[in-house]
Amino acid sequence: MAQEALDSSTYPMVGGDGPHSYARNSNYQKESLDSAKQMMNELIDQHLDPGNHLYSFNPGNNSFRVADFGCSVGPNTFRAVHNIIEAVENKYKSLPVETEMPEFHVFFNDHVNNDFNTLFRNLPATGRYFAAGVPGSFYGRLLPSSTLHFAHCSTALHWLSKIPVDVMDKNSPAWNKGRICYSGAAKEVKDAYSTQFGKDVDSFLRARAQELVPGGLMMLVADGLPDDVHMCESSIGENLNVLGSCFLDLAKMGMIAQEMVDSFNLPFYYPSPSELKTLIEVNGLFEVKKIEKLDSSSAKKGVQLDVDVCILHMRAVLGELVKKHFGEGVIDILFERHREKYIGNPVLSDERYIKDASYVVFLKQKIKVTS
Repeated sequence: MAQEALDSSTYPMVGGDGPHSYARNSNYQKESLDSAKQMMNELIDQHLDPGNHLYSFNPGNNSFRVADFGCSVGPNTFRAVHNIIEAVENKYKSLPVETEMPEFHVFFNDHVNNDFNTLFRNLPATGRYFAAGVPGSFYGRLLPSSTLHFAHCSTALHWLSKIPVDVMDKNSPAWNKGRICYSGAAKEVKDAYSTQFGKDVDSFLRARAQELVPGGLMMLVADGLPDDVHMCESSIGENLNVLGSCFLDLAKMGMIAQEMVDSFNLPFYYPSPSELKTLIEVNGLFEVKKIEKLDSSSAKKGVQLDVDVCILHMRAVLGELVKKHFGEGVIDILFERHREKYIGNPVLSDERYIKDASYVVFLKQKIKVTS
């Protein structure tokens, strides 16, 4: 019998602007955006075609519409939107014939329980764009057909829509007893996660293909692993295994039940670039214009990771999931133990483990040719 799984769609990042909030502990995501900026500028310049009649604006509505899917609470979403608008403005300014600069309309999307109050309270007062919130899972339709000109999603697509059912089933070979993720787990566990990721990516692409105007553009910054690298060989895999061992420690201490640990699995899957490219090609709704690994200062040779920064980041990302499953009382103890076990771990100094990476995936919606 499968146990009830956490629905990852209902547990967003830790809100507010306190010391454990995502807003204060999301430098990794900021780093990915900064690394992607120059590449995005070049790709928008190459592939944005305001003169294409299939891509043109509605008569009397000279607006360029952008959506950031999985925006969380800021400030990174504002950084992403700024970069996109700046690149589009530069494209318009470079046109040989003077063209009216469009107005910009930005849709900020995240789960319904996202802290939209903090998001909009910190909205930049530049007047550069009109803003709207769009609550809901990005694995389904969120906007009317042909609404968007540019879709963006950064470091969010590795969140699954749900935990694979088989990893929760005691009678399944994929039952993930004693682990919180697929790192180092049986092949059947990894396969269950991979299958769920494939279904989610297909749903994501189908929804975005309907929401984008014909020939619309989309950029993903996807967390993943290089081809032929296993999760347990990466820093993120080792990190999650260390965290998993902390849950087991709390169970041995009697603070939580072993059954609660066995039924707790993280809704994360980190694809390889070739795996993600294959899923996009099988979906068939987008042209892959670029897939390229981003440079990351945290992955550079000889760079020592800051333990406190890493632990605070994990807490900001996972705090709500942990609280819902185990109760708020264990959070301080859990992450303090995680910090203690993290110190001196090979993930901090052994370059063999620093293999996870972020990838830019730049897509253009295929235009259907009608006879």
